[in-house]
Amino acid sequence: MKIDEIDRKILELLTANGRLSYVDIGKELNLSRVAVRERVSQLTENGIIERFTVVINSEKVGKKVSGFFEVDCEPSSLVEVAQALADNPRVASCYQMTGPSTLHMHVLVEDFTDLEKFINNELYALDGITRVESHILLRRFKSRNGLKL
Repeated sequence: MKIDEIDRKILELLTANGRLSYVDIGKELNLSRVAVRERVSQLTENGIIERFTVVINSEKVGKKVSGFFEVDCEPSSLVEVAQALADNPRVASCYQMTGPSTLHMHVLVEDFTDLEKFINNELYALDGITRVESHILLRRFKSRNGLKL
């Protein structure tokens, strides 16, 4: 599916506020509610919109420590380790990366005690990990979910 300027504007509006109604989007773009609904349906059916979700402020729900990890694995263990990490509720994201690090992940935990438990009991317990490097977030200057067009 090729997206046009109207589709791009719909995506920008929904990225800024996923709760906008079709009527509100239509008013902004001078389209009918039905036209907006059809376009959003097409964008969804074609996989351009993957899903609608809620962004939760992790600190306000008790996850005050944010850590980023670079995890090197034995090649034969990569998929197994990545799946175990992806299934862990403390892991917010996990990616296979190029460069010296095999996996890059973002972890959200309540406090440093919880972080220590995660590292010692869950991360280091996985077979196939050869190196772990961690970075703790001090301050966030920008955070964005989704793609900006």
